Amino acid sequence: MARRILHVVSNVSHYADPSDPTGLWLSELTHAWHVFDARGFEQRLVSPKGGFTPLEPRALKWPLADASAKAWLHDPARMALLADTARPDDIDPASFDAVYFTGGHAVMWDFPDDPGLQRITREIFERGGIVSAVCHGYCGLLNTRLSDGTLLVAGRRVTGFSWREEVLAGVAKKMPYNAEQAMKDRGARYERALLPFVPHVVVDGRLVTGQNPQSAKATARRVAELL
Repeated sequence: MARRILHVVSNVSHYADPSDPTGLWLSELTHAWHVFDARGFEQRLVSPKGGFTPLEPRALKWPLADASAKAWLHDPARMALLADTARPDDIDPASFDAVYFTGGHAVMWDFPDDPGLQRITREIFERGGIVSAVCHGYCGLLNTRLSDGTLLVAGRRVTGFSWREEVLAGVAKKMPYNAEQAMKDRGARYERALLPFVPHVVVDGRLVTGQNPQSAKATARRVAELL
């Protein structure tokens, strides 16, 4: 049986200001997708509301749009996947070996408090599967509780887009909250690389997190190794 990966993407298309667009940071999906695809894993996309997933415009421009992202943009079949994602209610967690939360600032709004995503994450983790996230995708793990009522991230080592990187990227003032601090407030043992914008992955048992877009490929490779 082929391993099955569930990618989580956002439905949010803008920051607090509706005229300021955001969305999925495409390479965070494409880099992981190619890693898993090369190993013959089956993959599916889910979003909080299902349906269309908007893309972060900044990630589609030079130098951030690499060959992987460009290839996806020019592949009608792959783009169709982003136009018609599943809803959490469509997903049976028992049929997936791992969940992978993609990033982009959009997820800060629709990932943290979605009960469907929390259910999927909890059931995959408690069945012995892998929970993973890259960059802002870790916002999807902030409020997920296990069956015993404890927070999944409490006491566990994690990483994700750092507040320093928000400041250096010039977007800190747009943030609805400080995700790094929110993780620490929940008892997570947050870690980051010494230098910003370099690949950094943290593995704590079956919890795998990557710090930034540059970490997507390495994060997926660690998930694949665990599987």
